[in-house]
Amino acid sequence: MSQKIVLFCLFLISLQMGFSQDSGSLKGKVANINGEMISEVNIEIQGTGIGTKTNDNGSFMIDKVPTGNYLLRVSYVGFASKEIAFSIKPAETTTLPLIILNSKEEQLSEVVVRGNGNSNIYNRKKSQYVAKLPLEQIENPQVYDNITAELLKQQIVTNFDDAIRNSSGITKLWESTGRGGDGAGYYSLRGFPVQPTLINGLPGLTNSSPDPANIETIEVIKGPSGTLYGSSLISYGGLINIITKRPYDYFGGNISYTSGSFGLNRVAADINTPLDEDGDVALRLNTAYQTKNSFQDAGFSKTIFVAPSLSYRVNDRLSFFVNTEFFRGESTNPTMLFVDRGAPLRVTSIEELGYDTNRSYTSNDLSLENPNFSLQAMMNYELSDSWTSQTVVSRGSSTSKGYYSYLYETTRFYQGREEVDGEVTNLDEGVVFTRYMNNQNSTTLTTDVQQNFIGDFEIAGMRNRMVAGLDYFQRIITDNGTGYRANGNVYIGNASLQNVNESVYGIYNPDIYITDGDSGILSTAAVDGILENVDRNNRNIQEDIYSAYVSNVLNITSGLSAMASLRIDQFESETNSQTAFSPKFGVVYQPLVDRVSLFANYMNGFSNVAPSEVIDQGTGETSRIVFDPEHATQFEVGTKLNLLNDRLFATLSYYDIQVDNIVLGSGFEATQDGEKYSRGFEIRITAHPVDGLNIIAGFSHNNSKVTRAAENDDFLGKRPESAGPENLANLWASYRFTQGKIEGFGFGFGGNYASENRIFNRNLGGTFTLPSYTVLNAAVFYDVDKFSVNLKLNNLSNEDYFNGWSTINPQAPRNFAAALTYKF
Repeated sequence: MSQKIVLFCLFLISLQMGFSQDSGSLKGKVANINGEMISEVNIEIQGTGIGTKTNDNGSFMIDKVPTGNYLLRVSYVGFASKEIAFSIKPAETTTLPLIILNSKEEQLSEVVVRGNGNSNIYNRKKSQYVAKLPLEQIENPQVYDNITAELLKQQIVTNFDDAIRNSSGITKLWESTGRGGDGAGYYSLRGFPVQPTLINGLPGLTNSSPDPANIETIEVIKGPSGTLYGSSLISYGGLINIITKRPYDYFGGNISYTSGSFGLNRVAADINTPLDEDGDVALRLNTAYQTKNSFQDAGFSKTIFVAPSLSYRVNDRLSFFVNTEFFRGESTNPTMLFVDRGAPLRVTSIEELGYDTNRSYTSNDLSLENPNFSLQAMMNYELSDSWTSQTVVSRGSSTSKGYYSYLYETTRFYQGREEVDGEVTNLDEGVVFTRYMNNQNSTTLTTDVQQNFIGDFEIAGMRNRMVAGLDYFQRIITDNGTGYRANGNVYIGNASLQNVNESVYGIYNPDIYITDGDSGILSTAAVDGILENVDRNNRNIQEDIYSAYVSNVLNITSGLSAMASLRIDQFESETNSQTAFSPKFGVVYQPLVDRVSLFANYMNGFSNVAPSEVIDQGTGETSRIVFDPEHATQFEVGTKLNLLNDRLFATLSYYDIQVDNIVLGSGFEATQDGEKYSRGFEIRITAHPVDGLNIIAGFSHNNSKVTRAAENDDFLGKRPESAGPENLANLWASYRFTQGKIEGFGFGFGGNYASENRIFNRNLGGTFTLPSYTVLNAAVFYDVDKFSVNLKLNNLSNEDYFNGWSTINPQAPRNFAAALTYKF
């Protein structure tokens, strides 16, 4: 591989040396009307196909331009394009005067200014998705974080789990399992589990982990957001929305190769080209191929991702955007040890468990395939100067096919002495897990149609920004997988296997198995034999949701605004029909307009609850109880600061989420009067204090508890196991030299902290606690006009740490990655 890279570089050098000397260079800088330099501006020499983008300093340089007279087109979203005539002379560099772009209002596009001056590459000032309206962060009463593509590039992020570490108040519960229906990774946000389910504000379900190749920004939106997003795709803690890259109106892109620890190899490309002379039709292709082994003794993943997108600007009023994603992944299960949920714990900590994290207890013969498809088509039509129509259609398909397994703690071996098949076994220390397996064959199909009308108008001299919409969402799940069967027992602990009764564990000859203390046979043929006579599921579940919503932001004064929103949601399935109303209110007061805001919000989320069959103990008759939707309400207050001439943005907030209408009991009695709360505070800072220095930092504290439940309920008074650690912190700081001989060279440092995590927390079973951890990472990078080199070392101190949700999930030790990118 190293020889190929050297040959590739020599080839590029020979190409440059082979160019005719009858050429010159062009350079310049681009700024806005305030003199702030703008990065990522499109620079195109018309009629030649030659172009580039401005760098972080707002500068650009184009070499090897044939001599002659040309017209330069300078364009950037949110700004009026500019055309400049220039000439190129042989062996000379033509320097243009400072190019000033004038801003223009674009109702449906995000305007991002990056680079030197007042830029902050870790923050987006505006979002069109959080409120379904183009609102600045400081005027939005809801809290959200954004994770930018620039940050992911610096950190050499090749998986979604590492990307999400850059948000405050969120932590991973468990990895993507690949299983049907809910195979994506789970994260805890404000005390509730959440998955990445939205792409560009629309359904984007997957049974795997999203590939970062097509990510422009990740929005982590906090709090129950049922008013604008319904109930099927989000949680009470919030939602994760992936914003994809979009085509632009000149030719450009990059190709990168990433190599790293555990056999990481990744090739990615981002290619954009206009399809007409004016750039009104443009095509962009983002693609990646990646292979990687587990850090354990077995396990692998292999993925291929292709994401073509098309934009078509018909005229000043009508435009289209189409985004498609094709993903195919194959991987083994991540190691997940489930503690027994039906009996008191035998061990309560990692130290007592004695687990060797190098053990995977799996085999590369047993893998899952996860093909995934997503299509989104959007039409924007400007009805008038005040109103725009937005019509959106999305379709998705996500499949799981292959072998899924997990390890579950086996209750019957907890006793120090127990008679089994006439023999007595003794197990004074250690724990036994039984491996359960099935054959997955599941597909989830989604369809979503939205019609939004977005307005910006005045009534009685007060500005109103409104969205009114209709939404139809359908999900069909087809499951033809098998039931689960046991495939061996796994002993974990310090006791010798000779002290364990062989007839109980089935470990007659441990040497023939891939790991010590494992009685399973982990080959495809063996598992097929175990599952041969197991019945397959024949389930076909369909749900249809019809919704209408309206939201309005009223500017009472220049510094005072109020938001009022309402949604009605009709849920239909074969067994259930429910109607839910979801209101939302917010107020923002800016004592210093665009600099300081004080906000408060009341937000609502809901969840449709399936009916329950109960038996009358007196008559023995079965009856069906229909429930109301479960509801969550949040009250939140805080402040947002945009200080130091846009160099510092900070959010500080306190929230209180109350959940009621929780169904309690089943079988003989079921009621709907359970309650719990989740409350806490968050701090999030993104800063650009001096040129070249960027900082992102966050801290959160969460207190969650089940406050009302059935008598003797196992969870009453306990912190929910899905709430994750109480305290979380994240930091990443980077510095890039902006001038001098080492211009373009930079380095970064940061990491994540999590306090103790009670992954199992019950009155009967006891508490299993994962220890707190601090994981530190560092990076160095060098970025010139055409090439960039990034190096990253993760988990500097080789911390042995875990995540979990009634599970024990070991995380990767120290690892290294290097990325080489060629830009064109």
